[in-house]
Amino acid sequence: MSRARQPPLVTGISPNEGISWTKVTIRGENLGTGPTDLIGLTICGHNCLLTAEWMSASKIVCRVGQAKNDKGDIIVTTKSGGKGTSTVSFKLLKPEKIGILDQSAVWVDEMNYYDMRTDRNKGIPPLSLRPANPLGIDIDKGRFPQKDLESLFPGMSADFTSENFSAAWYLIENHSTTSFDQLKTAVVNLKKQANKKNEGSLAYVKGGLSTFFEAQDALSAIHQKLEADGTEKVEGSMTQKLENVLNRASNTADTLFQEVLGRKDKADSTRNALNVLQRFKFLFNLPLNIERNIQKGDYDVVINDYEKAKSLFGKTEVQVFKKYYAEVETRIESLRELLLDKLLETPSTLHDQKRYIRYLSDLHAPGDPAWQCIGAQHQWILQLMHSCKESYVKEQKGKDTFLLYPYTYTYTCNALLHSPMLDLDSDVRPSPIGHLSQTASLKRGSSFQSGRDDAWRYKAPQQVVFVEKLTKLVVSQLPNFWKLWVSYVNGSLFSETAEKSGQMERSKKNARQRQNDFKKMIQEVMHSLVKLIRGALLPFSLREGELRQYGGWEMKSELSGQWLTHVIQTVRLSSESLTALEIPNDMLQIIQDLILDLRVRCIIVTLQHTAEDIKRLAEKEDWVVDNEGLTSLPSQFEQCIIHSLQSLKTVLDCKPGEASVFQQQKTQEDVCQLSIGIMQGFIDCLEQLSTKPDGDIDTSHLSVDVSSPDLFGSIHEESSLSSEQRLLIALSNCRYLERHTFLNIAEHFEKHGFQGVDKITQVSMESLKELDQRLFEMYIEFKADPIVGSLEPGIYAGYFDWKDCLVPTGVRNYLKEALVNIIAVHAEVFTISKDLVPRVMSRVVEAVSEELSRLMQCVSSFSKNGALQAKLEICALRDTVAIYLTPESKSSFKQALEALPQLSSGTDRKLLEELLNKFKSSMHLQLTCFQASSSAMMKT
Repeated sequence: MSRARQPPLVTGISPNEGISWTKVTIRGENLGTGPTDLIGLTICGHNCLLTAEWMSASKIVCRVGQAKNDKGDIIVTTKSGGKGTSTVSFKLLKPEKIGILDQSAVWVDEMNYYDMRTDRNKGIPPLSLRPANPLGIDIDKGRFPQKDLESLFPGMSADFTSENFSAAWYLIENHSTTSFDQLKTAVVNLKKQANKKNEGSLAYVKGGLSTFFEAQDALSAIHQKLEADGTEKVEGSMTQKLENVLNRASNTADTLFQEVLGRKDKADSTRNALNVLQRFKFLFNLPLNIERNIQKGDYDVVINDYEKAKSLFGKTEVQVFKKYYAEVETRIESLRELLLDKLLETPSTLHDQKRYIRYLSDLHAPGDPAWQCIGAQHQWILQLMHSCKESYVKEQKGKDTFLLYPYTYTYTCNALLHSPMLDLDSDVRPSPIGHLSQTASLKRGSSFQSGRDDAWRYKAPQQVVFVEKLTKLVVSQLPNFWKLWVSYVNGSLFSETAEKSGQMERSKKNARQRQNDFKKMIQEVMHSLVKLIRGALLPFSLREGELRQYGGWEMKSELSGQWLTHVIQTVRLSSESLTALEIPNDMLQIIQDLILDLRVRCIIVTLQHTAEDIKRLAEKEDWVVDNEGLTSLPSQFEQCIIHSLQSLKTVLDCKPGEASVFQQQKTQEDVCQLSIGIMQGFIDCLEQLSTKPDGDIDTSHLSVDVSSPDLFGSIHEESSLSSEQRLLIALSNCRYLERHTFLNIAEHFEKHGFQGVDKITQVSMESLKELDQRLFEMYIEFKADPIVGSLEPGIYAGYFDWKDCLVPTGVRNYLKEALVNIIAVHAEVFTISKDLVPRVMSRVVEAVSEELSRLMQCVSSFSKNGALQAKLEICALRDTVAIYLTPESKSSFKQALEALPQLSSGTDRKLLEELLNKFKSSMHLQLTCFQASSSAMMKT
C-alpha cells in the first residue's frame, strides 16, 4: 500500500563531526508534518529521539548520543513517510582527554578522571595520576634492584609528583640504556611541553577575558561605593549586594537551563515509566497470556507463570500490582474449574488424567481431585459392562425376528453396536493384553475373519462376540484404572512442586485411608465381569437372582472349537486381572477348573480344522511366481500353521495355577499324529498340483507378479503352464519348504510347547525329500533325455566318419544345437527359480557328458583330423559348462578325452586353441549364461 507522503531524506547536517552530546542541525526533505509525526531519529546507530526538536519539515535540531560507530548515517522515521534515507553522514569524534593538571574552562570531576596510562576512567585521588612518559622517548626499564636504588638515594623517590622527586633515580630506573642522542631529544621535548603550557595558559586567559572584566567591574563598583558611603555603611550593604549578585546569577542560570532541565525531567519520567512497564511487563501481560495459553492448551506455561507471579506479587502492597494479581487469581480459578471438568469427563486417557491431576495439584485445587477421578472411572467401567451385555442380548433376540423384520433388525443392531458408549475402538489407550486378544483370532475359511466388521459379528455366535467385546472393554479400561490408583498411592501423580509443598504426603495419607474402599471397587468390577461371562456361557452356575441380573441369553447349541479360543482367552484375561488385584483364591480355582476342560478340547478341534484348511490350499494356488521362484502356497501353509498356533498360544501356555494340557500321554499322542497329518496333507497337496494334467488345472485366475525384476519375461504369457514349469515351481516350493518352512514350523511347535516335535519334523522331512526327488527325476527325464538323444544322430549326420574327415574348421552344428537346448533349459529354470539352476544344470551336464564319453569310447579309431575334431568339440562343451561341472561330469569328460589320440604337433595344438577361441567368440552372447558372474549372482 502506498503512503501519502514520501520517505524522509536527510541532505545535510551541521556540524558534520563532533563528540558525544554535540548539538547538530539536520536539514532535508519530508522530515515530518509535526513533532508527533516524528517517531524515530538515529545518528551513527544511536537513538536521538529524546533530544530531538522538530522545527519544520526540512529542519530538526538534536544532540548526538553515545554511539558505538565512528561514522554513520542520519536516519529519520516518520508516521506519514516511514523510514527514510540519508545522503550525508556524521563523524563521531572521541572526547579530548583532560589531565588532572590541565587547565579547563569547565569543571572536571576529579573523582572520575581519565587515566591516560590505562586508557580508562578510574575513581581514585588525582594526586596519584602520573604522566605516561614525561620525556617523550621510549622507556627502557632497567634491572637495577629496588633495594639498591633506595640505598643509593635515601629519602628520595622516582615519582615526579612527589616532593622528594629524584631525576637521577628516575633516569636510572627508566632510561638506564638510553643513548645520549635520545636524552637530547628528551630535553627538546621538555622545552616544547613547557612552551605549550605557557601558551595554553595565555590562551586560557584570553578565552576568559569577559569573565575577568565582569569581575573587575564588580570589584570597581564595590570600591567606589566604599569610598562614597564610608567603610561602616558599606560593610552591611556589601553582604546584601553579594547576595543579590548570587541570586541574580542563580536566576539567570535557572532561566538559561529551565528548558533543558524541564526536558530532561520529562525524559527521565518517561524513561522511568518505561522501565517500570518493561520491568513488570510479566505481571501486566499475565492475564491476557493466561487466556491465550488456556485456549491453546498450554497449561504448563500457565502454571509456571502463575507460580512465578505468586512468588513475586502474592504479598505485594502496591495497589496496581494487587489489581492485576487479582485478575490473575480470577482466571486461575476458572482454569481450576475447567481442568476438574476435563478430569471427570469420560472416556479419558490415563495420560490426560495424570496430567489434569498434576495441573490441579500445582494450582492448589480444593478437595482431592485424584480420588474424584478414580470414583468417576469406577462407575464408568460398570456402566460400560452392563450396557454391553444389554446391547448384545437385545441383538441376539432380534436375530430371531430377522426373517420377518429385516430392516428393523438391521437398524436396531447398528444403533446398539455403534453407540458412543460401546465405541471402544475410539479409545486411543494402548494395552498389551488388548493386542493379544486381537492377534489370537483364527482364519477359518469364510466363517471366521480377523476383521471386526458387522458381517463378522452376524456370523459369529453372539456370546463369543459379546465376550470379546466385554474383554476388550475390561482390558482397555481396567489396567489404566489400576495404574491411576498406583500413581495415587505412590504420589507420582504430583510434580516436584507438590512434593515440596507437602501435598504429596497428604495424598499418600488419603490413599492409605481409602485403600479398602478402592479394593471394594475393584472386586465389584471383577465380580461383574465373571458373572456376566458365566451368564453368557455357564448360566447354570449362577443363582436365580444373579441369572436375572447377569443372564438373559438364549442357549441353542454348544460353542464349536474355533470359538473356544476366544472363550478361554477371555476367562484367562479375567483370571489375570483377578490375580493382579489380589482377588480371593476360591474364585480363581473355579476359573482354573473351567479353563482346563476347555483347553484340551480346543487344541484337538483347532488342529482338526487346520488339517481341513491345509487340504483346501490346493484350490488357492494361483501359480504366480515371485523373484525367488516361489508361489504363495508355502507362505499360505506356514501362515495357516502359525495362525493356528498363535490362536492356541494362550491355550497351551500354563498360566499361574494351571496344569499342562500335555500331562496326559493320550493327549500327547493325539496331538503328534494330528500335526504329522497336517504336514503330510500339504505334501500330498504339492504332489497333486505338480502332477495334475493340463486340463485339470484352473488357469482362469493366472496372473503375473509385476513386482518381480525378471529380465526374461513372465512364464504366464500363455493361458496355461506346461508340466515342466509346474514341476519346477513345485521343486522350488519343496526346496523352500525343506530349508525354511518346515524348520520354522518346527520352531513354532517347540515354542508353543508341543511334545514329539523331532518325530513330527523327521517324518515330514523324509516324506518331503521323497517327493522332491521324484519331481526332480521327472523334470530331468523331460529335459535331459531329448538333449542326450540328439547327440549321436548329430555326430554322425551326413555320414560323418572319425577315420576319414577333413581338417576341422570349427565346432559342428550338433554341439551348438545341444548347447542351445541346454541354454533353453537354463532359461526356463532361471525364469522360475535362480536357486534351482545349479542343481538342474549339473544333472543335465552330467547326462550329456556321460553320453558324449560313451560315444567317444565306442569309436574304434580316430584319424588325426578326427581326433582334433573330437577334442575340439569335447573341450568346447567342457569349457562352456565349466561352472556346472561335478565330479561325475569331470570324470566323464576325462574319459572321453582319454579315448582320443594325443595331439603330437604344436601346429595341431595351436589350431585347436584358435578354433576354441573362434567358437567362444562367435557364441559369446549365447554362452553368457554359463559365465561365472551369472553363477555368483544366482547363488547370492
